[in-house]
Amino acid sequence: MLWSLALLAGACMEYGPQSEEAFNRSGRGVFITCEGNFMWDNASLSYYDPETRQVENNIFLRANGMKLGDVAQSMTLHDGKGYVVVNNSGVIYVIDPDTFRITGLIEEVVSPRYIHFVDEQTAYVTDLYDPRITVVDTRTNRIRSRIDMNGHRSTEQMVQVGERVFVNCWSYDDKILVVDTRAECLVDSLAVGWQPNSLLLDRNGKLWTATDGRDGEAPALWRIDPATLQIERKFELPADRPPSKLTFDARNNRIYFIARDVWRMEADAESLPTEPFLPYAGTLYYGLGVDPDTAEVYVADAIDYVQHAAVYRFTPDGEAVDTLRVGIIPGSFCFKRP
Repeated sequence: MLWSLALLAGACMEYGPQSEEAFNRSGRGVFITCEGNFMWDNASLSYYDPETRQVENNIFLRANGMKLGDVAQSMTLHDGKGYVVVNNSGVIYVIDPDTFRITGLIEEVVSPRYIHFVDEQTAYVTDLYDPRITVVDTRTNRIRSRIDMNGHRSTEQMVQVGERVFVNCWSYDDKILVVDTRAECLVDSLAVGWQPNSLLLDRNGKLWTATDGRDGEAPALWRIDPATLQIERKFELPADRPPSKLTFDARNNRIYFIARDVWRMEADAESLPTEPFLPYAGTLYYGLGVDPDTAEVYVADAIDYVQHAAVYRFTPDGEAVDTLRVGIIPGSFCFKRP
């Protein structure tokens, strides 16, 4: 039944039939979501084995005999399953992380961005164009309800603290929203800078976001106390260096971000670093991830947004380890643990 639904979804998007290839990639690995070009139907999923240094490209197509779709936004692993969010195709594929085969499908979402698992039976899905968060029953992959965002037309990344989920509004907005998971409703909000594009929780239980800035307002990093919704620190950056792609190391004590260069700073720092972790060298740094086990850093270079791109792997000290070619516009990393 699930397979027939997947084929039906593929048919609606005019995917041609392809042969299927068997995979069995157990153990540690790194999934790389390659967005592809908007409306070009060329999103893809790559898989990298850090031990053998081998990369497999187009694994979704090769394993399932159908294309992934239009704009691969993000991927999350939960309870032994991989959830691949395909934004412009309006679908979330559930796959086996070892075989890459489809095992489920979440549909009837407008423009999904991220999925967050509230508990073992419930997931929230944010949306770029729907002013609601979609609530999914993970036992059936069916939509249970939707949470209205009171006019905020887009939602992005999610962080849960106790029974509250914090959500950043990126598209033409300046808010961090607070959702009560018990009542499943919006209960509070906090104004930060223009277009908060990331949201994370550090080892001290503090929220971090990055804002794009606009005319008269500098882009910035923000540290927030989620208990009080008070802004603790604001770190302003130059107007031409907006921060993005916030991520933490294995212990959540160092924050990494892209602002033309790749930067690293301590979670309890009181000022921005003076020297970048990885200096800009003509590369278009676009995606960023840190291995939760090894603290190795993965940086995606979109090159020109058209050709197959590159991913660079570094040690925690910034020493180059490997370079791999992947799909078009690699945007995010998802680390699989054994």
